[in-house]
Amino acid sequence: MAVRILYMFSLRASGGRRVREGGVVDGPLAGVRVVEVASWSFVPSAGAVLAEWGADVVKVERLEGGDPQRGLVATGVVPEAESGVDYLIEQPNHAKRSLAVDLEHPEGRRVLLDLCARADVFLTNWLPGPRRRVGIDVDAIRAVNPGIIYVRGTGQGVRGPDAERGGYDGSAFWARAGTVDQLTLADDPYGPTQPPAFGDLIGGQTIAGGIAAALYRRAATGTPSVVDVSLMAVGMWMMSPSIVSQRGRPGPSQRPPTRQEAPNPVANRYRTRDGRVVHLVMLQAGRFWPELVRAIGRPALADDPRFADAEALRRHHGEARAALEEVFAARTLAEWRSVLASVEGVWAVAQTPAEVHDDPQATANGYLAEVAAAEGPAFRLVANPVQFDESPPTFDAAPSFGEHTDEILGELGLDTDAILALKIAGAVL
Repeated sequence: MAVRILYMFSLRASGGRRVREGGVVDGPLAGVRVVEVASWSFVPSAGAVLAEWGADVVKVERLEGGDPQRGLVATGVVPEAESGVDYLIEQPNHAKRSLAVDLEHPEGRRVLLDLCARADVFLTNWLPGPRRRVGIDVDAIRAVNPGIIYVRGTGQGVRGPDAERGGYDGSAFWARAGTVDQLTLADDPYGPTQPPAFGDLIGGQTIAGGIAAALYRRAATGTPSVVDVSLMAVGMWMMSPSIVSQRGRPGPSQRPPTRQEAPNPVANRYRTRDGRVVHLVMLQAGRFWPELVRAIGRPALADDPRFADAEALRRHHGEARAALEEVFAARTLAEWRSVLASVEGVWAVAQTPAEVHDDPQATANGYLAEVAAAEGPAFRLVANPVQFDESPPTFDAAPSFGEHTDEILGELGLDTDAILALKIAGAVL
């Protein structure tokens, strides 16, 4: 029988995590300490998920400007929101603490190693070369903490000809993994533009799940894991039905059918009179066709022999689609919401992000959390999709650059004079 080794994690200052009455940190990862040496959105978003789950996540930022994503708004690369909130920093970095340190400085690196000696997880997206140069690869971190879980987020993985190369979700997830190919229409050779952090946030959630499994394994067996997640692997997982079904097929890529080619008319999209799009997702055509056409006021279509069952609908999908197009185009979205409300088959409206922000279903489930800003009015961020015990997460805003440097150094046992000496030496902010 395997010996079960239980790691007891002492609680620390709450940072941005949820706190119950009496100052006790809440969440399934309460007491877990995470050191994050990462930037942009892919790996930092994993840290945000862990923080929502109760972990104390220290974001280690470089001394010159911190996470480079902080500069996108300041330099005008990304427009600032009307509220003044930098959402590209807030979304992947909320609920953390920020430590600004120069890892090239011997004393700065010593601070990081001291922090890692007390941590449960080390999380990074630095490339192999810089990690080796600064001395934060697996062996270096394990030298001060043999039991730490070491986590790498990469572009293309840790082996192979491109292991040393960087990657963003726009390259490794969107382009290389086949995602954009499957979303490209025949008359658009370039394909759609990827939304911001599209693969990054999926990848971050994946990393967080891997860390949770590694924590369980360590608690059960005493074995610490090295966890690897790449953007390319995440993209391939998302595209796996297309990838595995097309292996060895010659010629051009087999893309999903267009609206005109779709064999199931009740698993298709239809425009309303006011230009909105309703998605019908009724996969069992024979089952849902009679109910739908009666609900929309065309009962004769239920008895039409062309549409008698699923096979007949497949053979005559063009005629069935044309009939539905005509009907849907006759009413507004508001009217269709009322008509379809009692239909058993699944459907949804193609909403804008602004509509999703105010969707009553998202509000009822706590999918957006209200966050208090250091200055100005509160704002909302999307919470990670996992909830525990029917409780939506609550959390604070992302830290300002180096906001918690003194606090964290104090927790490492440094007094005011020692902290001041590090600042004078240029090791910390």
